[in-house]
Amino acid sequence: MVMRVFVAGGTGVLGQRLVPQLVARGHQVTATTTSAAKLGLLRRLGADGVVMDGLDAGSVGEAVAGARPDTIVHQMTAISMAHAGKPDIKHPDRWFATTNRLRTEGTDHLLAAAEATGVPHFVAQGYASWNGIREGGWVKTEEDPLDLMEGTAAHAGMLAMRHVEEVTLKAGGAVLRYGAFYGPGATDDQVELVRKRQFPLVGRATGHSSWIHLDDAASATVLAVEQKATGVFNIVDDDPAPASEWLPHLASCAGAKRPVRIPVWLARLVAGDQAVVMMTEGRGFSNAKAKRDLGWLPRHPSWRRGFAETLA
Repeated sequence: MVMRVFVAGGTGVLGQRLVPQLVARGHQVTATTTSAAKLGLLRRLGADGVVMDGLDAGSVGEAVAGARPDTIVHQMTAISMAHAGKPDIKHPDRWFATTNRLRTEGTDHLLAAAEATGVPHFVAQGYASWNGIREGGWVKTEEDPLDLMEGTAAHAGMLAMRHVEEVTLKAGGAVLRYGAFYGPGATDDQVELVRKRQFPLVGRATGHSSWIHLDDAASATVLAVEQKATGVFNIVDDDPAPASEWLPHLASCAGAKRPVRIPVWLARLVAGDQAVVMMTEGRGFSNAKAKRDLGWLPRHPSWRRGFAETLA
C-alpha cells in the first residue's frame, strides 16, 4: 500500500539513506530540512522538500498539515559540525544541547501536529549502542532499562531519550533504538581521531557497544512504517562487542596504527564519564525482537566486515 510518509530530518546521515528506500518502495515522501539550500538534495532523493524548524511549533504544524501524511518519522538531530560544532564527548550536555531539545520539544511538536491533523502513526529515533543498564550480562533486550547516567554530564541526554520513548509509546507509536551508526558520513569524525591516535582504549576496554550500518537502520525503519509498528525495537547488528575488539579493528580498516591504551583515571580526566562508561562498562543490545516482529534482517550483520567495506 502506498503511504504518505513525513520524514522530519530528511537530510541527516540516516535521512539521506531512508528517503530513497521509502521512495523505492513506492511511498510518497515529504522530508524536512532546516536549510533551503538542501531542498535540491531532497528533490534528488525523490522527496518533496520543506524547510522546517523542529523547535518552532508553528513551523512543525504547518509542515505536517501541508504534507497530510499517514506516518511521521522523527529523525531530527543536531549533531553535525554545522549544528553542534566540534564533538565534545567530555561535555555531552553541551554538545547535544540542541539535539536534546529536538528530542523533547521537537518530539512534542511533532506529536501535537500529528494529533491536530489526524496522523495515525508515529516512528521515532531512539538509541541503543552502549547505554544498557550496567548490571547483569553484556547484552540487553528491549525489556531491560536504559542507563540514565545519573550524576554525569550525559544525564540530560539520557533523560531526553527517555522522553522520546515515553511520549511516543503513549501515542501508540514505535521507537527504533538504533545502534551506533556507521556508513557514508557517519563515522568520519571518529575515523579522523583514530588516525591521529586520539581515540584510545580505556582500561581493559571491556565495555560493549552495538553498531548498525545506515542502510540497515533505514530498512528497519521502512518496515516499521509499512507495518505500523508499535513498541520499542533495538535496531542493531548481530555482533555486540567490547571496545577491545571493535576499536582496534576500526583502526586497522582505517589504515591507522593500533590505538594507545590509557588508564581509567586519565580517561575520566580527559574525556569524561561517558567515555569511561562506554569503554569499560557499556552494555550492548540484542536485535532478536526486531528480527522476529518486523521480519528484519540486516544486510551487514557485523561491523567486522562492515567497517572494512565502508573504509575500503
